[in-house]
Amino acid sequence: MVTGLRERRKQQTRQAISDIATGLFVARGYDEVTISEVAAAAGVAKMTVTNYFPRKEDLVFDRAGAIIGHLAGVVAGRRSGESVLAAIRRDYAESVARADVTLGLASPEFARMTTGSPALVSRGLEMLHHRELALASAISADTGADDVTAQLAAAQLASVHRVLYAEGVRRSLAGESRESICAFLGAAASRAFDALEPALGSFGIRD
Repeated sequence: MVTGLRERRKQQTRQAISDIATGLFVARGYDEVTISEVAAAAGVAKMTVTNYFPRKEDLVFDRAGAIIGHLAGVVAGRRSGESVLAAIRRDYAESVARADVTLGLASPEFARMTTGSPALVSRGLEMLHHRELALASAISADTGADDVTAQLAAAQLASVHRVLYAEGVRRSLAGESRESICAFLGAAASRAFDALEPALGSFGIRD
C-alpha cells in the first residue's frame, strides 16, 4: 500500500519528536525532562506531542504497537508446513542476523535510561504482557486451540524473547559489543527453542 504524502509527513514528525525526546532523556534522565521541554526542543506545541504520544513513556517506546503485535503477526503469516514454534524460531534468527534493536541491542546509554526509570520499567513490562496476550489470541484464532492451551503456548514462546531481551540489555550495559551480544543471543535462542521442541514442535503446523 502506497503511503500518502500527508501520512508520510505525520510519520516523519512523529519520529522526529521521538528522536529529540530520546536524546533529551538520555542526556538528562527520563524523569527530569518534561513534555513541555520536549515540545520546545522539537519546535512544536505541547498538544502536538501529546497527540502523537498520549503517554510520556511512548516517546521512548515509540514502536510499542509494532513490538506488541510482532509475534502474533509471525504466527498469522507463517509458511506452509511451518509450526508456530518453527515460525517464531525462524523470525528470531532473522532478527539476530539484522541486529534488531528490539532484541535488547540498544546502546548502553539507552539501556541505562530504560532500566533506571521506574516508569519505563513498568511500561516495558506492560508491553511484554500485551505481546504475550496478542500472541495467545493469534494462536487461538489460527489453530483453534482453546484459550488455556493458546495461553500456555504463548507464555512458553514469549518467554524466550523476554529472558533473552533482559540478557541482551544486561550485556549492553556491561559494554559488550553488539556483535558479541548477537552471537550469544543466537546460540541461546537455539538452545531455548530446542528445549521447547518436544512440547511444541508439531503444534499448529500450517497445512
